[in-house]
Amino acid sequence: MTYRLEEIASITGSTLTGRDCRIERVITDSRNPYDPAATLFVAIRGNNHDGHAFIRSLYAGGVRAFLTDTDIDTAAYPEAGFVRCPDSVAALQRLATYHRNRFRGTVVAITGSNGKTVTKEWIAQLCPPGVKLFRSPRSYNSQIGVALSLLMLDGDERLAIIEAGISEPGEMERLERMIRPDVGIFTNLGDAHQEHFSDLGQKLNEKLILFRQAQTIIYNASAPTVAQRICELYGDRQLAGVTPQSYDLSTLPFSDGASRENAAEAIALYDVLGFDRQPVLVSLPTLQSVAMRMELKEGISGCKLVNDSYNSDINSLALSLDYLVSVAGGQPKILILSDIRQSGLPAEKLYEQVAALLRTKRIDTLIGIGEEIVQHAASFGCDKAFYRNTDEFLRSYNRTQFVNKSILLKGSRAFGFEKISHALEQRTHTTVLEVNLDNMIHNLNYFRSLLDPGVRIMIMDKASGYGTGTYEVASMLQHQGVSFLAVAFADEGVTLREAGITMPVVVLNADSDSFEIMIDYGLEPEIYSFSSLEAFSQAVRRHGETRYPIHLKLDTGMHRLGFTESDIDGVVAALRNQRTLYIRSVFTHLAGSDEERHNDFTREQIARYTAMSDRLLEAFPGEHIIRHVCNTAGIERFPEAQFDMVRLGVGLYGISFAHQEQLLPVSTLRSRIVQIKELQPGETVGYGRWGIIDRPTRTATVPIGYADGLDRHLSRGAWSMLVNGRPAPIIGNICMDTCMLDITGIDAREGDPVTIFGAEPGNTVSDMAAVLKTIPYEIMTSISTRVKRVYTKE
Repeated sequence: MTYRLEEIASITGSTLTGRDCRIERVITDSRNPYDPAATLFVAIRGNNHDGHAFIRSLYAGGVRAFLTDTDIDTAAYPEAGFVRCPDSVAALQRLATYHRNRFRGTVVAITGSNGKTVTKEWIAQLCPPGVKLFRSPRSYNSQIGVALSLLMLDGDERLAIIEAGISEPGEMERLERMIRPDVGIFTNLGDAHQEHFSDLGQKLNEKLILFRQAQTIIYNASAPTVAQRICELYGDRQLAGVTPQSYDLSTLPFSDGASRENAAEAIALYDVLGFDRQPVLVSLPTLQSVAMRMELKEGISGCKLVNDSYNSDINSLALSLDYLVSVAGGQPKILILSDIRQSGLPAEKLYEQVAALLRTKRIDTLIGIGEEIVQHAASFGCDKAFYRNTDEFLRSYNRTQFVNKSILLKGSRAFGFEKISHALEQRTHTTVLEVNLDNMIHNLNYFRSLLDPGVRIMIMDKASGYGTGTYEVASMLQHQGVSFLAVAFADEGVTLREAGITMPVVVLNADSDSFEIMIDYGLEPEIYSFSSLEAFSQAVRRHGETRYPIHLKLDTGMHRLGFTESDIDGVVAALRNQRTLYIRSVFTHLAGSDEERHNDFTREQIARYTAMSDRLLEAFPGEHIIRHVCNTAGIERFPEAQFDMVRLGVGLYGISFAHQEQLLPVSTLRSRIVQIKELQPGETVGYGRWGIIDRPTRTATVPIGYADGLDRHLSRGAWSMLVNGRPAPIIGNICMDTCMLDITGIDAREGDPVTIFGAEPGNTVSDMAAVLKTIPYEIMTSISTRVKRVYTKE
């Protein structure tokens, strides 16, 4: 797209103040604009963020065009242009509508409950050579995502595939006005995002609004409710009801029903558009599974490894590089990139665009793999190396090249980049703890929704983020705008600082031996006694610092650490008339906020805290001391005690004490079957021969044991893992590195995945905690560091 800023003001019915300029890209995320000089930043106000707060930093980074719905002091930005509108989202959607209406290719819209993204990607993978196709990146299917997708159209594409998703009534009306599809595809109808709809019928009707102007509609004819409703509403259109039996899918490399339905609808699109079916079917055996999320892994020698095998077009590359930049901290950035296929662009123009993108993102090194990218090596000005295929790269691979780097793997599936990923991963343990950062953000926003305006959040990132990992979670939280992180010990805080975390970090177990290094790294201590107060004050004076922040801990009944009520006068006397320290916050810890039987005691603690902290605020009236009491349970159960800030801990990771249904699971512990055995009655399994076989039994060995954090008390049928969706009890005793499952009657093969705990009812970390008569915290923090952590994000 190319517009002048004054055109955008006219199109959106807005007013331009300041300078006009050329616009080639629109963003709503303030991180790392593609080309600052040609970027329009749309400042959007949400429940938890206000994009207007990032205008100053974007201007400093070179952005010169802004669309806002809040008055801005434009005199502070003399080189910029501001488009002022009443509603930024509505203006963005009007611009997207205008841009789509100029498009002369065929627009295909995909909706449904599941399978939208897979169908979209398989349409792209089946696209005949020479056909320029655009598809919306990742799951850009929301009110903002669809608008941004449409604005990515160059205009000369033959096909534009746009994914559309809704979560409540009324949303599809706005999406339909923007997309106005020529062809509609309905994948299926299910329970996903059902909470805002009265029933499935209402949701179906809302989704079908998308096809009001579509002349052709493709749908699954084997779903009678969907088929009937489409025929009732759109019987005058070209309707293509298809099933997996409509085509010869014998060469499809996937046998499950959902994949067969998705493939049939992808083929049907090319049928109804009049393409020759044969070239499409020829590509069927090459269809690749679609990785829905980017994965962040711990790499060798201090590296961070971002693996994105989702797709390899120019738009998805830009998004992946944004994520690489966001997690890199101060590390040099390396891109390992294969040939980009099916871009529809001439190769010379394509790799010129890639080179410009690498310059904008300040990528330090490019490793190009493929016959085509090698031919365009001269386009790239960064450090670079090229190989004709993956095996050639691996033959020259030297681990010493990859020390303390952040690496993005971005390759078409045909290049087999999983071999490179394996070579660069720090841990190759088959067992993996998968941490869903998008679900973590969802949980954060749920707890934010419970807070009064202006109440801040401190996140407990101690114990390696409750076992999920420290830096990776902290990096996400820093971008999400939480006010503080809290860690248990100084070395955890030092790790965060060295990885590039700049936000305030509180050390909860601050002892005198760590004070010097805390000051060196700008970490803020919890002070809970007169001896720690005096020792830290001396350390600050030795460093020549003044006005160093501290966080005072009050003991209101937990009786673990903290100043008591009788200590308050002494604290005031010690801190008054000195310039070395100041109180940043004062807090206490609730002992039983998660249990109703302790409600009276909790309220007593809150009252005691209020009285004690009032005395401190009165003694230091000009210091703006932050008060905080509530932990996760307190946020949900004692809203009257929010004060200035709350401390969110296990709730971030998907554990609620009042409304579990509102949260999403964050952690899934997975492994794979490494061997299957057929055993007969009289045989035994495992140490101590506790697994006694009394019938013909099929067992599966899984590489996870008590050294990985699988509690030995889960042995002998106490816990069942999920194998292909079915529970398989542990048989015999859990070993140090392995355990055995009874998979009798389950269709399973060696290599099949196993879920130790995850999201399914009966298989959650809370369920496991109940079996062990403990709390979810213990389960999560017990997972060994030798278990590989993989962080996923759309």
